[in-house]
Amino acid sequence: MDRDDCRRNKTLGKNLMCRLKCLFSSSSAPESRLSLEDTQQWSQSLERLLGSKYGLATFRTFLKAEFSDENIEFWLTCEDYKKITSSHKMSSKAKKIFEQFVEAESPKEINIDYHTREEIKRNVKSPTSQCFDEAQKIVYGLMERDSYPRFLRSEMYKTLLESLAADNAQR
Repeated sequence: MDRDDCRRNKTLGKNLMCRLKCLFSSSSAPESRLSLEDTQQWSQSLERLLGSKYGLATFRTFLKAEFSDENIEFWLTCEDYKKITSSHKMSSKAKKIFEQFVEAESPKEINIDYHTREEIKRNVKSPTSQCFDEAQKIVYGLMERDSYPRFLRSEMYKTLLESLAADNAQR
């Protein structure tokens, strides 16, 4: 990574911090504010990061900045898909998910193996709430091994922690 990339990432981290502060600290309830402690806990696991509304928002912003947000978008879309109870809506949504994320050369194609892709292709013909489970597990594993460690090492996350620590020190 050259010096310009480092500067760009640091600026991106500062810009994100400004946006997050505006979004989260303007809230009237202190318990709903972004805190240093919560932000530090994101480093414990991807599950903890995604379980925090601020963590999820920050992680999505990071991935969008890296042009690699298809995995988190797919994972979130699958989480929403599992909540569908109408078979008609499920069928329609399954086809959309397949076309958007799973089909080869799709706009937000996820990185899954041929066997899983073909299995989903068959499942979409008679969709159930579990028809994307295997791909979702694969994508979660990819995020856990690749995107999540990159996020924890990123200037964006480091800048966020530093800014929150500085705010705590001023109180």
